[in-house]
Amino acid sequence: MAQIIKAPLAGVLEIFPRIFEDQRGYFFESYRADWLQSEGVDHGWVQDNQSYSQKGTVRGLHFQRGEFAQAKLVRVIQGKVLDVIVDLRYGSPTFGEIYSTVLDATRNNLMYVPTGFAHGFSVLEDSIFAYKCSNYYNKESEGGIIWNDPALDIDWQIAEPITSEKDATWPTLEEFKTSERGL
Repeated sequence: MAQIIKAPLAGVLEIFPRIFEDQRGYFFESYRADWLQSEGVDHGWVQDNQSYSQKGTVRGLHFQRGEFAQAKLVRVIQGKVLDVIVDLRYGSPTFGEIYSTVLDATRNNLMYVPTGFAHGFSVLEDSIFAYKCSNYYNKESEGGIIWNDPALDIDWQIAEPITSEKDATWPTLEEFKTSERGL
């Protein structure tokens, strides 16, 4: 059975699957529905995504709004990333708080991110990142918080981040709060 750790933000889980190693290599179950069901989470995952990013890249902080909101189950297939989430659930006692963990292909750990969170990651080693989504991507429902918001003060552990033009245009958390009042 996998070890499941509850993060300080309600609903967020870090999962450490049991890894079987021998002289040939290793084997592990990278996903089992009963892991999440044991924590009261039951999604019919509808979309799997995979990306490759070079060391020094920062992606995020992204989310989907309304009926297209997505829960995610994220992991690294190769490499290592600092995975970061921000609670955007209006009325949540942890609204605006961040949580981060290192997802590492040598530990094969996963993080479950419920709906209502902005998600991003910084690439500590060239990485292949994979995630399951509970809903389909919808461009019109896409949103974000700027990755370098001084109020969030996220230590991305990257000296000179490589970012996209789009990720530089998202609002700060304060601008988000006044325009949308949370997810």
